[in-house]
Formats: sequence, C-alpha cells, structure tokens
Amino acid sequence: MDLVERYLKAVAAQLPKDNRDDIVAELRDEIMGRLEALEARLGRAPTDDEVEALLREVGHPLSVAARYRPGPHALIGPELYPWWMFGLKVGLTVMAAVTLIGLAVRVLVGDVYVGQAIGQGISSLISGAITVVGLLTAVGFVLERQSCRPDFIAKWRVKDLGVFELGGDFDAERWTTQRIAKGEWFTRGAEGASKSGQAVRKSAEMSPVARAVASAIGWTVVLLWWTGLLQTRPVSPDELFGVIDGVNYGRILTDMISVAYWPVALFAACRIGFDLMRAASGGNVRLTALGDLAFGIAAAWGLLWVWFWSALSPLIWVGSVTDFVDRIRVLIGRSGEDVGGVATILMVVVVWAFAAEVVRVIRAAARLVVGR
Repeated sequence: MDLVERYLKAVAAQLPKDNRDDIVAELRDEIMGRLEALEARLGRAPTDDEVEALLREVGHPLSVAARYRPGPHALIGPELYPWWMFGLKVGLTVMAAVTLIGLAVRVLVGDVYVGQAIGQGISSLISGAITVVGLLTAVGFVLERQSCRPDFIAKWRVKDLGVFELGGDFDAERWTTQRIAKGEWFTRGAEGASKSGQAVRKSAEMSPVARAVASAIGWTVVLLWWTGLLQTRPVSPDELFGVIDGVNYGRILTDMISVAYWPVALFAACRIGFDLMRAASGGNVRLTALGDLAFGIAAAWGLLWVWFWSALSPLIWVGSVTDFVDRIRVLIGRSGEDVGGVATILMVVVVWAFAAEVVRVIRAAARLVVGR
C-alpha cells in the first residue's frame, strides 16, 4: 500500500487545490478495485513489482493529473498548428533573405571569402531559426489559452486566403526531371501567357487581410534583426562602405544608425501592431488608409532628416532643382575627376524615396476621404 500512497501523492501534487481531495479519493477507489481484482486472480497478495506494473497501467502521475485539469493539454493545439507552421515558413523565409543578403554584401566588399560566408550563413540561419521558432511558439502558447480565437482565425473569409497561395508555385514536383520529360515544364507559363496583364495582376493580388498578415510577419523579422534579437551576424557600417572617394561612409552610416536606432525600432513595432489591428478588422479601408497616411508621413519625415540634418546631409544636400540636375549631369558625363559619384547616387535615392512617400501620403489621404 505504500506504493499506492506514494503514487497518489505524486498525482495530488499536480492537481488544483480546489478539487484535489475529491480526485485523489476517486482515483484511490479505482486503484484499490484493480488491486482487489488482481489479488483475486493471483490467489495471493501481489508483490511490489506487480503493484508497480498495475500503477503503470493506470498511467504516469503527470498524465493522470492532466486528465483532471481544465484548459488546453497541448502547447499548440491542432487548430492553431497550421497557422503556426505557416507563420514559421514566412518568418524563416524573410529571415533567410535578410541573412543571405547581408552575407552577399560582405562577400562583394571582400570582408569574407565565399567559404567563410557559407559557414557563417549556416550558423546565423540556425540561431535565427531558433529565435523565430521560439517567438512563434510563445505567441501560439498564449493564443491557445484564450477563451476566444482572434477573428482572422475564427471568422475567416475566402477572399482573405490569397496569402496562403504564396508558396503554391514552389511545388517540388515542378522541379523534377519526370515533369520536364513529360513536357509539363512550361505548362503553367503558357496558361499565364494566355491571360492579359491586368488579369494576371488581379489573380496575383492578395486581399487586404492577407497583405496585413504578411506585412506583420515581415516587419517582425526586420525588428528582430534591427534590435539584434535575431541572431544573425551583423554587417558593420565600416565593412559595408568604408572610405569611398575620400569620404568615410562607414563612419557616417554609424553616426546615422546611432541616432535613428530607436526611431526605426519604434516605427517597426508600431507597424507590426497596426498590421495586426488591420488584419483583425478585416482590412478596413479607412483604417488602412489612416495607417498608410501616418506611416507615410513618418517615413517622409525620416527622409527629410536624412536630407537636412543627418551626417550624410553635407554630401547630398542641394539648394535648388538646377543644382540637383547639374550633379546628375556631372555623374553621367564624368571624365575621371573626383565628382562624388556615390554621394550623387545617394542624393537621387533620398529624393526618389521622399517623392514615393509623398505620393503614398496623397493616395492614402484620398482613400481616407472616399473610403475605397
């Protein structure tokens, strides 16, 4: 009987206090009934080994106690698991892209050899994958224990399913020699060619909710990378640029990052929150337009800071359209003298990006007014 009592104490330790005594009493009656049946079958008192074998049939104390506890009995249940797996695929894809682009840049600037880059890339991908898996598992753990599922899970609509077709064209079967031998390699392409350009664009367009979910996942990976929580080998500004045309662009970029670190992190965090809210609202047009308006203004302000007040400003700032055009002409017709080609290219990039954000703000304002 000592074995039975020790077993029941182990079970009781895993049970809630409110109904612990009732459950233990019920379980004791069940075990004693089994022991009496075993003793009648053997015609003698069971040995300790036989009692232990019977208790193993009842189940491990952790498993037995779990039967009586309310709530989910899995870290991520079968309903949420497909969402977890989809988020994992998207997150790992974005993380791999960020990692590989960084390594490619380091190879191009001569910081590492190809073999070193491959080794560092594998290490970064493994550590980054562990971070992504851990984050998504934590989110899934919390969602699994909510009384109500989020609307994007419980109240999904067919028109919001476009995001789940992102990987549809990467079917492994398409890359097999068997399919090529059957002459099916270009089948899908021929079908696409028969559609008009507008029809192809329309069929490839994701719904607002799908775009919101994909954007939230992408910005999450970017935020993890920016803050260093995604364990990839960073590319320092000096490695990326260094001294070009007598200008230490590595030092300039370092100064800019030190000033912009928290604003960029806040921008990414707000963007993630907004995308999740947008997905939960079903892709509400006016909510989306309001967010695009706010983030467009924030991005435009950041570009104005780069133009007027950042460490890069003295190299790219021009006072008039004429000066802007003249610098581009000099860059195009450069004849070997030092004309600051990199600075001119950066000048054009900043102006183009600012113009794109202005157009985005105008379009968002128009959508906010008309509601479509």
